Amino acid sequence: MGCSLSHKSTGLLLFFALQQLTGFQLFHVVPPTLKPLVKNQKPPVLIVPGSAGNQLEAKIDKSSRVHWMSYKKSDDFFTLWIDLNMFMPIGFQCWVDNIRIVYNSTTRKTSNPSGVTVRVPGFGQTYTVEFLDKNKLSGYFHAMVSHLVNMGYVRDETVRAAPYDFRVAPNEQETYFAQLKKLVEHMYEQYQQPIYFLSHSLGSKFVLYFLNQQTSTWKDCYIKGFISLGAPWGGASKLFRVLASGDNLGIPLISNIKIREQQRMASTNPWMLPFEEVWPTDHTFVSTPSFNYTQKDYKRFFKDIDFEDGWYMWEDTRKLTAGLPPPGVETYCFYGVGLPTPVTYVYDDKFPNADPVDYVYGDGDDTANSLSMGLCKRWIGKQAQPVHVKEFKALPHSDIVSNSEVIKIGQSILEDKYV
Repeated sequence: MGCSLSHKSTGLLLFFALQQLTGFQLFHVVPPTLKPLVKNQKPPVLIVPGSAGNQLEAKIDKSSRVHWMSYKKSDDFFTLWIDLNMFMPIGFQCWVDNIRIVYNSTTRKTSNPSGVTVRVPGFGQTYTVEFLDKNKLSGYFHAMVSHLVNMGYVRDETVRAAPYDFRVAPNEQETYFAQLKKLVEHMYEQYQQPIYFLSHSLGSKFVLYFLNQQTSTWKDCYIKGFISLGAPWGGASKLFRVLASGDNLGIPLISNIKIREQQRMASTNPWMLPFEEVWPTDHTFVSTPSFNYTQKDYKRFFKDIDFEDGWYMWEDTRKLTAGLPPPGVETYCFYGVGLPTPVTYVYDDKFPNADPVDYVYGDGDDTANSLSMGLCKRWIGKQAQPVHVKEFKALPHSDIVSNSEVIKIGQSILEDKYV
């Protein structure tokens, strides 16, 4: 039944050093022990994770290998993201060759490398976002989902997840968004209630893009609300460092330059550069002895770091959420503030092949700037539905999905008790 009905109808050491390779989340071990509550019918919840926030699998049949110890062919799909063994020196080289995407600047399309097939497992299920590895060491949405279950939700039924290929920007995700729309409608029809989107970081931007493609009638019918956690609505200056010199984020066996190859080969990363209409025109994002790069200098930046495909990727994606149109559903925009967050990266004359030598800090959640995350305030009064904005003092970007206060507030929203 559709909307004609009413809404009634390798190592543990590496793990502890491991952080999300594009800079938008950390992994945590959070094994909550909660007393089950009485089950009660509440609006269904659909989770859309952040960048690198769900598992990926690959199958290979290559004509050559990048290392003599690498496999050329696999009999079946294996874990591509995340297998902690890949951060060993030999495994890492093979992993980069498998997970990278290939960009064609003529067709403006991305593809997997020759001989590599990548798939997203667990669409509609929560396991792929609760833990990012098969050994359940790298926890992500586990604390949140466990709490929902203790509220009476049921995994893979009333709480589901919509994982995606986080390497690829929304302009090439037609199949995913069609599946997402179908899943929303299925959940509505099954439980006769509109659903809540619950998303983190990059996932929130995917949800916004998706909602902007739907009609008001569709959204009024199927979407109860949109709970967004730590969304860098206007991009993040951290991507300049990621794309320029790489960021191994504390993984001791991997150099920043080696990880840079993988980080550049994701069209979501240029998309996440600071938006032009948001940041001051004279703000310097990258400072070198020879040049200071502002928003007017993106093309020169990509040329100077010898990554001109990045410029084309950015051109392909820069208008996907241009002007940041409101989502058109009741929205809860939550994010952390009060933590030093780099807004300018200072390099010496070894740029871009060496680490920054200094930083200029602004306010944020240690990853995304509060200026960017707070852009959801613009939606207040711009749509018929309410927009609720709440800032959490000194709450890191990665911790917001497992923070007890955020989880309790989420519960109050789902129980229609949020004030």
